[in-house]
Amino acid sequence: MNNELQINQAITLTDQLIAELDQAERQLSSARNWGFLDVLGGGFIVDLIKHSKLSNAKVSMDRVNYLLQELKRVLGGISMPGDYSMNVGGIATFADFFFDSGIVDVYMTAKIMSSLNEVRNLKNRCYELRSRLSSVR
Repeated sequence: MNNELQINQAITLTDQLIAELDQAERQLSSARNWGFLDVLGGGFIVDLIKHSKLSNAKVSMDRVNYLLQELKRVLGGISMPGDYSMNVGGIATFADFFFDSGIVDVYMTAKIMSSLNEVRNLKNRCYELRSRLSSVR
C-alpha cells in the first residue's frame, strides 16, 4: 500500500475515532450526572436513564474498538491499546438496580468516572496521532 494512501486512511480512521469518542464522552458525562443524582436518592427511574446512557456509550466504545483495530491494520501496529471496555456492567448493573443503595450508587458513579477518564485520555491520544499524521502528509 502506498504511503500517502496509508496516511490518508489513517487520518480518516482517526477522525472517525474522535467522533465516536466524543459520542461516548457525552453519554458517559450524562450517565455520571445521573449517577450523582442517584447518589442523592434518585431511585429506579434515574437508574434506568443512567443505564440507558451507559448502554449508548458501550455501543460507541464497541465501534471505537473496531476502528482501533482498523487503524492498527492500516498503520501496521501503532502503539495504542486495542481493546477498550467500559468499567461498568455485569454484576455492578444488577446490584445498582437490585440493591439501589448509596454504597452501590457511589461505586457505580466512580466506575463511570473512571471510564470517562479513559475515554478522554484515548481521545487526547487520537488528537496527537492525527496531528502527527497530518504533519507527515
